[in-house]
Amino acid sequence: MDYRDSPAEAEFRDRLRTWLAWRGGRAGSFPASGDDYWRRQGEWHQALYGAGFFGLSWPREYGGQELPPVYDVILDEELARAGAPPRPSLGYLVQGLGRHGSAELRRRFLPGMIDGTQRWCQGFSEPGAGSDLASLTTTATLVQGDRAPGDSADDDGNDAEYVVHGHKIWTSYSDVADWCLLLARTDPDVPRHRGLSAFVVSMRQPGVEQRPFRMMNGITTEFGQVLFDGARVPADQMVGAAGEGWALAMTIVGHEREPAELGYSARYGKLVRDLVSRTKGSTPTELTWAYVQTEMLRLHVRRRLSERLDGVAHGPEGSLDKLLMTWVEQTAGHAALAVGGTRDPDLLSAYLYSRAQSVMGGTSQIQKNIIASRILRLGG
Repeated sequence: MDYRDSPAEAEFRDRLRTWLAWRGGRAGSFPASGDDYWRRQGEWHQALYGAGFFGLSWPREYGGQELPPVYDVILDEELARAGAPPRPSLGYLVQGLGRHGSAELRRRFLPGMIDGTQRWCQGFSEPGAGSDLASLTTTATLVQGDRAPGDSADDDGNDAEYVVHGHKIWTSYSDVADWCLLLARTDPDVPRHRGLSAFVVSMRQPGVEQRPFRMMNGITTEFGQVLFDGARVPADQMVGAAGEGWALAMTIVGHEREPAELGYSARYGKLVRDLVSRTKGSTPTELTWAYVQTEMLRLHVRRRLSERLDGVAHGPEGSLDKLLMTWVEQTAGHAALAVGGTRDPDLLSAYLYSRAQSVMGGTSQIQKNIIASRILRLGG
């Protein structure tokens, strides 16, 4: 396999490096982690997009460039090399809305999602329904709106809407989001997977309450809880048909569990290389093992990318990817702790954050169950 850049790819890489060097030398350049990063992530998104470095492989119709995914790999590598913030993680939402949304919903929402002028969050997990997403209890009930026919732009009086009640948790960017891709139960009388529907819900309305979290590494602006108490969503903002929310959810979590081109592996590798540069004399065993694992993940992700370029689609194999990412990030986290102990706040934060990988995007236990049942066909 030839990993060298083509002339066009090399030109793109050089242009990106030049822009990152210019951006890094400017006052007010973006931090790569911490509360300030999360507060300013929308600015970073728009800066990348405005410079031509975001939405590279997404459809041109909605603001993307329709380049091969290799360009996303180059972007991830160079952002990590420069110590710049990662590209905003939106691919799974773009895939979900792009695959399951109507043409009207795609035209209305994908451009703002891609160019960063509208902020989004994902309303899936609940206090009692995390990895077991099918057990969620948030409801969306169909009602006729309060407007009379002719009182709005809808001259036909087609003002049916859903009223949402429930509680979501671990909702990234919820406090700054304009829109939420929400999963809710619309039919309690059918098997639980079949009673779910997906909606595009405005976060700027009565009936939506934000409760931010303070994470154990000190970050306060990444995650939150959202309470829906009578929030409303027009019926035409349902994504797909009623009862088809589970299919959308599986599309999204499948992409969420993949290594996202080289983004994760590039950052884990940079952390390990930085740790190596800090060690004097003997290298801790944890760091040696982290070096091996980050290289393993880098090669694995390149193989996945090669398969994608050949048109191979992945399904439950995303659970293998998720387990590998978890093991590698947590191994790198242990190496950070071994090198910096509790004296270095950045390395301690890297270790503490790595613990979340066992849960976020689906617990490791759930991933093992998926591998056993859907790939190995165990248990009948």
